Parts: sequence; structure tokens; C-alpha cells
Amino acid sequence: MSEILLFHHAQGLTRGVLAFAEQLRTAGHTVHVPDLYHGHTFDTLDEGIAYARSVGFQQLSEDGVRAAQGLPETLVYAGFSLGVSPAQRLVQTRPGAAGALLFHACFPVSEFGSWPHGVPVQVHGMENDPWFEEDAAAARELTDAAQGDLFLYPGSRHLFADRSLADHDAGAAELLMERVLEFLNRI
Repeated sequence: MSEILLFHHAQGLTRGVLAFAEQLRTAGHTVHVPDLYHGHTFDTLDEGIAYARSVGFQQLSEDGVRAAQGLPETLVYAGFSLGVSPAQRLVQTRPGAAGALLFHACFPVSEFGSWPHGVPVQVHGMENDPWFEEDAAAARELTDAAQGDLFLYPGSRHLFADRSLADHDAGAAELLMERVLEFLNRI
């Protein structure tokens, strides 16, 4: 079973992110879910992004890196949207990454150096999500270079895997979880 460090999205550590983590735990995995917002959650993505701006995106990424301290080196790093920044940064800069699960976002590999050899990755997003469309080229580049998987789901919702939000898409979220569990079982 895998040990996972899972980072929340811009709306904070919502019930949906916690439920996602619990699904992974039920499947036998160990999941750490740090709260980079220290208890703040937001009803809209715009409110969450405004909060992230006020704290600073770089600061949130650094807080995510600190969240890995004291945890084993062999982790799967996962992030939802805003949480992709610390997840991808850790995969690329902290030795021992076992894998990467990037939901709703992806950074160019060059943002954090190079992709470590042999580290598997999955990137998940909706085909017509305006937020993900900005990251689609980076996601293709990463998954091609790392021989990973890029999964595009029909629709235009952003945080579709969070069951506590209006963007939730039950069918896409279920398929995403199936693919994630298959990925984790291969590691």
C-alpha cells in the first residue's frame, strides 16, 4: 500500500477533499492531508484564490514542502489544482518520490527542474475546463516525457473530483478514483 501526501485546492481543506482522502484510506493507503489554509475554507473558487494571493502562492508552496518534513521519503505526492504546486515541486525536488497524482492542474516540468527518472505520474482534468486548458500543454509534455497518463474527462468543470462543491461530477469523479486506485496498486 502507498503512503500519500495530498494537498487541497484553493477553496481549502473541504469536506470533499477529506472524503477523497478517506476513500484512499478505505482502500488501505496511508494519507496525510495538511491544511495549508489553517482552517479557512471558501464557498467560491474566486474567494479561495483571493485568499491564496493574500498569503502568497510561493508561501503556500513552501508550506507544502514543509508539510513533508518528518514523513518518509517514499511518498506519492498528490494535489488538487492549487495543491499541485507543492505536490509537483516535492516530486521534482525531494528524493524518493514514489509517484505523482496531479488533479485539475499541471506545471511545466522546467518550473521545478527535471522530472525524476522512473517516477510514474497521472494528470487528470476536464477537456474544456478553462483553468486546466492553460495547463494542458504542460500536462502533455510531462506525461509524454515521464511515460505517464493524461486523463481528460468530458466537460468544463474545474474541481469535479470534490464531492462537496458545485463543480462535482459524480461520473468523472468515480472514474478518476478508479484510475487513481489502479495507479496506486501498481506502485
